Amino acid sequence: MSIKLYNTATRSKEVFTPIDPDNVRMYVCGPTVYDRAHLGNARPVVVFDVLNRLLRHTYGDDHVTYVRNFTDVDDKINATALARKEAGAEGSIEELVRERSDETIRWYHEDMDALGTLRPDHEPRATEYIAQMVAMIADLIAKGHAYEAEGHVLFKVSSYKDYGKLSGRKVEDMIAGARVEVAPYKEDPMDFVLWKPSTDELPGWDSPWGRGRPGWHIECSAMAFELLGARFDIHGGGNDLQFPHHENEIAQSKCAGHEFANVWMHNEMLQVEGKKMSKSLGNFRTVRDVLDNGVFGLEGLVAGDQVRMAFLLSHYSTVMDFSYKRVHEARTKLDNFGQVLGKLGEQFRSNLIFKREFVDPAIVSALNDDLNTSAAVSKIQILAKDLPTDPAKRAIRIRSIHSSLCLLGFEDLKNSAQARNSASNFDGVLEIVKQGQDRFDYKLIVNFRVSLSTKDKELVRSKSIQWREFRNNKQYEKADELKERMLDAGVELRAGSSGIDTFVSQDFDPTKLEGLK
Repeated sequence: MSIKLYNTATRSKEVFTPIDPDNVRMYVCGPTVYDRAHLGNARPVVVFDVLNRLLRHTYGDDHVTYVRNFTDVDDKINATALARKEAGAEGSIEELVRERSDETIRWYHEDMDALGTLRPDHEPRATEYIAQMVAMIADLIAKGHAYEAEGHVLFKVSSYKDYGKLSGRKVEDMIAGARVEVAPYKEDPMDFVLWKPSTDELPGWDSPWGRGRPGWHIECSAMAFELLGARFDIHGGGNDLQFPHHENEIAQSKCAGHEFANVWMHNEMLQVEGKKMSKSLGNFRTVRDVLDNGVFGLEGLVAGDQVRMAFLLSHYSTVMDFSYKRVHEARTKLDNFGQVLGKLGEQFRSNLIFKREFVDPAIVSALNDDLNTSAAVSKIQILAKDLPTDPAKRAIRIRSIHSSLCLLGFEDLKNSAQARNSASNFDGVLEIVKQGQDRFDYKLIVNFRVSLSTKDKELVRSKSIQWREFRNNKQYEKADELKERMLDAGVELRAGSSGIDTFVSQDFDPTKLEGLK
């Protein structure tokens, strides 16, 4: 089944056809590294992490390139560095800016790693691509799409006829509705900055237009071109970036002669307890807040996989409410999945490995339908609901559940407390009972949730031996009748090469065995 994705640029769900199946390329706008990432910042990271995993599942690890940038040129970063310098910190302003960026990037990696996201193939910093930005700006000036004014370089929006097409906005309406003071050096109110001057105390780079620094929008265009080429497959980010950031990226890249992205994807915003997240409402949450301090009064801390699951229970294109109900639901599902992964004992749990061929096709089908993660989770629940009683079939099912969860980014769930306890409990009630003079031994294998009394174990044992005797004496009708009656009581009998396997389910009813002859 083909992957289908909703393309913001065409406003339709389309079959994804890569430019080159051997070189699938995706660019996602990353954070401005001035502080801790909040929950809203984390949602696109998780969304596009799942897409990255799906692309790799479909085309292979060696055939996908995922780029997510760090914006480390920013007034807020500069302000922090200046404050540190004024407080007596050693080093130049550039060194202090780098120190702050390094610190924030380290935090970001720690927090996103905790949510189970894979690191992209490339994580370029804007400061490492200044030369490419200067070159692109110079090219836009030469082609008549940009102009210099009072130390600034501005993109001439009127030179790009399709401006506003991505966001569905008209330039005339945007100008009429503008409520900001227009800089006097602009030829048109909609023109945006490609390069701006830096004062002596702020970071800056030499350029044909004087010492300065790049505007925000040119950064992503230059880095995407350098790492992915003039044309690539997917560009993603939150829908708050659709205008003006992505609109401006398209304009300057197209005018530079780059075909740019084929598919544009945007995730919707995140709310907390039904309201827009904001400091003024007191519901602003960083990822680290939630991981270290918990949230909503839930018992215990909220783990990274629980935050991830909470995100995946909503489709990326819908507004997601991060609430007590949603986090509790996520926690419950993960606990249940963890228990399932331990239902064949410790040795099997510890040896579970992810393999693409083990992933259930229904889960891939759900993800192929515009990254329908909530449907994928529901399908895993179906797989986990009624596990086969046959050990071999159960092992195959659990293996599939594990690999399907791994595709969604829950690789470590097999090591959760629930999985370990489940496996330990299973091993604890696994009994092998030797029957001295019997013609062969038999095994009594009990579901991990079942706790049998000595009397009930003896009852099951005696009926299992009786079934064996019927078979040994070729009394097959009696054997079949007894097997059926025992199955009705919640006990499955199966003859194996080493004896009789007796499986007692959670529905075990000893009263149905009493009086059987």
